[in-house]
Amino acid sequence: MTDVLRPPAPPRTELATEQEAREVAEGAREKVWEAPSFVRELFEGSFRLELVYPFPAMDPADLERARPFMERLERFLIEQVDSDLIDREGKIPAHVIQGLRDIGAFGIKIPQEYGGLGLSQTGYTHAIGMVTSVDGNLTALLSAAQSIGVPQPLKLFGTPEQKERYLPRLAKGAISAFALTEANVGSDPAAMSTSAVLSEDGTHYVLNGEKLWCTNGTVAELMVVMARTGGKKITAFIVETEWPGVEVVQRLHFMGLKAIENGIIRFTNVRVPVENVLWGEGKGLKLALITLNTGRLTLPASAVAGAKRALEIVRRWAAERVQWGQPIGKHDAIAQKIGRMTADIFAMEAVADLASLMADRGGTDIRLEAAMAKMWNTEVGWRIIDDALQIKGGRGYETTDSLRSRGERPDPIERMMRDFRINLIFEGSSEIMRLFIAREAVDTHLEVAGALIDPKTTAAEKLAALGRSALFYATWYPRLWFGLRGQVGYGEFGRLATHVRFVDRASRKLARTLFHCMVRFGPKLEKRQAVLGRLVEIGAELLAITAACSRAQTMVAQDPDNQGPVELADLFSRQARRRVEDRFAAVFDNDDVATYAVAQQVLRKEHTWLERGMARLADRQ
Repeated sequence: MTDVLRPPAPPRTELATEQEAREVAEGAREKVWEAPSFVRELFEGSFRLELVYPFPAMDPADLERARPFMERLERFLIEQVDSDLIDREGKIPAHVIQGLRDIGAFGIKIPQEYGGLGLSQTGYTHAIGMVTSVDGNLTALLSAAQSIGVPQPLKLFGTPEQKERYLPRLAKGAISAFALTEANVGSDPAAMSTSAVLSEDGTHYVLNGEKLWCTNGTVAELMVVMARTGGKKITAFIVETEWPGVEVVQRLHFMGLKAIENGIIRFTNVRVPVENVLWGEGKGLKLALITLNTGRLTLPASAVAGAKRALEIVRRWAAERVQWGQPIGKHDAIAQKIGRMTADIFAMEAVADLASLMADRGGTDIRLEAAMAKMWNTEVGWRIIDDALQIKGGRGYETTDSLRSRGERPDPIERMMRDFRINLIFEGSSEIMRLFIAREAVDTHLEVAGALIDPKTTAAEKLAALGRSALFYATWYPRLWFGLRGQVGYGEFGRLATHVRFVDRASRKLARTLFHCMVRFGPKLEKRQAVLGRLVEIGAELLAITAACSRAQTMVAQDPDNQGPVELADLFSRQARRRVEDRFAAVFDNDDVATYAVAQQVLRKEHTWLERGMARLADRQ
C-alpha cells in the first residue's frame, strides 16, 4: 500500500512537439476501412448513391419501442421543465433530474437486459432532439452522460463483468462523464499530463492529474478518465467519483448553458482497480475516437431541433408583425431568410437522420458522415439562430423575463443564441472537424504515394512508392474526367435529377482537385488548412444535397400528394450548388497567403497601432 502514500507525479508542463502530436494522433486513427463510406468515396471521385438511396428507414419494431418513451418524454418536458428558471438560477432542479431518471432518460440506448430502454441510435437522437427543443442544459446533461460518457464505450468495449457491474446502475440514472481535456490538452492529446501508474502488486493503477471542462463532472457518479500509462500510451479507465482522491475543484460557468455541470476535476493518488481498464492499456484514444463516431451524432440532431424551434418562432412573428402596411414576412429581405432557413432545416434533418440510420443499419463506416454532419449542421444551425434573432429584432435580443414582464410572448431567441453557440466547439471544433475529415479524405493517396513526401522514408521506399503511384494514377485519374450518368442519368429522381447529376459530376471534380492540390503543394498541403477546409466544405455540401434529394424522393414515393419535400430539396440544392461552385473557384484563387502573413504580423505585434483608442484594460489584469 505504499503507492497510496506516494506523492503525485508533477504535471507534465512541456508541450508536445508537432511530430509528437502527429504520431499520437496517427496512432489513434482507425487505419482500416472494413466497410464502405459514402463520404470517403465522394472524395475519391466515386458517387456511391446506393449507399444512401433509398433513404434508410427506422426499423418498425424500434419505432414502436420508442413511441411510449417519446410520449412520456414530451409530456414531461411540457409539464415539468421551466427553461427560464433553469437559465436564471443556473441549476437543473432535483425533481427534473429525478423525473428524467423515472422515465428512463439516462438509459435510452442501454440494452433492456441491463435495465435500459434499448432504443436505437436514431431513437436516441430523436429523443435528444426533442429535449433540445425545450432546453439545451438538459441536452448537455443527457448527452454527456450517454453519447460520450460511460455507457457508450462500455457497450462497445467493456468486458461482460464491467457491463454487469455498471450498466444497470447507469440505466437507473447514475450520471456519467468523460474526462479528457486538460489545460494543455484539447484536440491535441499528446501533451496529456494525467498519469496512471500500475502498482507493484499489479492489482490497481494510481491515478494523478487534473481535468478541465469535464461536462457532468461536478455531479457524476462514474466517469471515463483518460490517462498516460507510460510513454505515448493513453488508457481509458472507469472511475467512481466517490473513491478517495477524486475531487471537484471548481464548477465552471459559461456564456450559455447556464446550468451545465461542468468543472475541474482533480485526481490525487486514486486507486483504480485493473479490472476498470476499458478495452486495454494504450487503447484510450482509439476508444475515444470510435466512441465519437456515434457520439457526435447527438449534435447534428440537436442542431436540427434548435433550428426548428427558431423557424416556428419566426413563422409566427413574420406573419403577425406588420410594418409598412404588411406582415414583415411579405417583405423580400425577410422572406429570403425564411425561405433559406426552411430549405436548410430540411437538409439538416436529412443529414442528421441519414447518419444515425446508417449507424443503425450497419454495413457502412460512418466516421466521416458523423464528423461532417456535426460540422455542417452546427454551422448552418448557428446561421439560422442568428437569422431568427435578426428577424425578431429587439425582441430577439431581449430576454424572456423582460418580454414577459411587459406582456409580450417570451420567445427564447436570446437564450437559444447563447446556448447554441457551443455546438460549434463541443466534441471537436469546426476547425478540427475539417482537419479530421481532410486527413481521412487523403488516406488512399497517402497509402499509395505517402512515402514520396515522407522525409523519413528511404530511397528504396520512395522508389517502391513511385511504382505504386504510377500504376494507381494511370487508371484512377483518367476515369475522373468521364461519367455518362452524371450527364443524363438519375431519371428516377424526376425534378431533382439535375441536382443528383451535379453531385455525380462534382464528386469527380472534387477528387481531381484534391489530387491537383497534392501535386501543387506536396508535403505543405497539410499546412494549407484553408485550402483543405474548402475541399471539406464542398464534400459537406455534396453530402447534404444527396441526403436532401434522397430523403425527398423517398418521402414523395410514400406520399405522392405531398410535394413539399421536393420543393425544399430543390431550393436547398440550388443554393448549395452555388456554394460548391464558389468554393471550387477559391481553391486556387484566394488570398490565403496574404491573410496568413498579416496574422503572423499581428502575432509579432507589428499592428498594435490598430489597437489604439481603447481603454487599456490589460494594464489592470
